[in-house]
Amino acid sequence: MMQEELNGIKIKVTPPGPEAKKIIELNDKYLARSTQSLPVVGKLGKGVYVEDVDGNVYLDFASGISVTNLGHLDPYVTQKVEEQLHKLWHFPGTDFYTEMQVLAAKSLIEVTPGKFNKKVFFTNSGTESVEAAIKIAKSYTHRERFIGFIGAFHGRTQGSLSFTASKPIHHKGFFPSMPGVEHVPFPNPYRNPFNIDGYEEPDELVNRVIDYIETYLLKTYVPPEDVAGILAEPIQGEGGYIVPPMNFFKELRKLADKYHIPLLIDEVQSGFGRTGKFFASEHFGVEPDVITLAKSIASGIPMGAAVMKEEMNFSENGLHSNTFGGNLIASAACVATIDEMKKLNAVENAAKQGAYMKKRLVELQNKYNEIGDVRGLGLMLAIDFVKDRRTKEPNSKLRNDVINNAFKNGLILLSTGSSAIRIIPPLIITQEQVDEGIEVLDKAIKMSK
Repeated sequence: MMQEELNGIKIKVTPPGPEAKKIIELNDKYLARSTQSLPVVGKLGKGVYVEDVDGNVYLDFASGISVTNLGHLDPYVTQKVEEQLHKLWHFPGTDFYTEMQVLAAKSLIEVTPGKFNKKVFFTNSGTESVEAAIKIAKSYTHRERFIGFIGAFHGRTQGSLSFTASKPIHHKGFFPSMPGVEHVPFPNPYRNPFNIDGYEEPDELVNRVIDYIETYLLKTYVPPEDVAGILAEPIQGEGGYIVPPMNFFKELRKLADKYHIPLLIDEVQSGFGRTGKFFASEHFGVEPDVITLAKSIASGIPMGAAVMKEEMNFSENGLHSNTFGGNLIASAACVATIDEMKKLNAVENAAKQGAYMKKRLVELQNKYNEIGDVRGLGLMLAIDFVKDRRTKEPNSKLRNDVINNAFKNGLILLSTGSSAIRIIPPLIITQEQVDEGIEVLDKAIKMSK
């Protein structure tokens, strides 16, 4: 099947088919265990669709974990990557100089929040970007402690792992990680960390979190003059796609400024148009001191970055470096991705189709009592399955069954949190493709009950 023919769900053989099973068997033989969740073996991709090795075509509502925001094999990005392939693959930008890396940094500086001067440090992944942010904050403040949030996910390497607090498995057997990180409650409007009965005014919820940080942390046992940074996701990703009240980050910024603590915002999953704005932090009216990026930054070419205020730049050469950060092929893909997002009005489409998608998901919520919550911004959405709407007890089994049944019918989904499914299709999705996905999701829920 040619890639241009990938224009709708087609299930030829119940997945995983015979060819997929062969590769999965070899995968289990040769590769270390990781986080495999669905037995789909990708072969070709085009736009919002992926074909597997058995000829099944799936609608991709996972976007490679929010990586292929422009869809698979965007023609313009592909062209620019191919052009760079014929020029130079690798010339380390941390030791030498390349124009393409400069252009990528300039493109990021122009689209990230904040009109102040900035600097960019390139990495290869999200966790590396967080590791860089940790060192940037320590180097700038000459402090060593941090504040993170319960439910957060920032990566799995030892520094970023110290902030990650979404699942115990991430920490199992890896103690100790980097010391000095204190975790505080995140303002979750659905499963309120302060009120088990559930309802509480958003402003009061925010006030409780801010008061917890100031009263029970900074005035009790963590001297604020020792805190190098506060690290947070604008929308918690692995923790369940939790959207805080809209005034939370403004209040958090006030607290951070009061004690001269840098605010570090992790946009690895929520950035690059995913929420209907170029960066999710724009919804909350906050300009980060450091912003961490990866995933969709180069449309699937491995790349990450930490963008910082200019005054937070490393004070001397050699304090931090790497070999592949700002790789020429990745930099070309980054510049092309940003240009193409603007040309295609991808951010605007994410807002438009996200609103329509949310409406359709609310319709499913009204149809099925097992859906306790629909939440998210733009095309960063989630539905949360519960055993009882009143108690909000998570129903992870039903959630998992829905994902598996959707897969068998041609829809790729990913879990998040204890009982939610994330809905993160490419930003170029059409209303007809949204409806196609909702139809499969509806069928999967009905099959799973």
